Amino acid sequence: MTKEVTTKLLIIGGGPGGYVAGIRAGQLGIPTMLVEGASLGGTCLNIGCIPSKALIHAAEEFDR
Repeated sequence: MTKEVTTKLLIIGGGPGGYVAGIRAGQLGIPTMLVEGASLGGTCLNIGCIPSKALIHAAEEFDR
């Protein structure tokens, strides 16, 4: 089943820029939709740029 949705602003990507843009648009009263294919926050926040998170991810993969 598909559903047609109408919005004024579509944000593609929920990384640091995307979710901040979505928050600000909401504060301004702009009807907004954000789409993200993975975890909100982007690679840097979840697994990438922060070394401790990269190490935790590697340990989790090894443990599997």
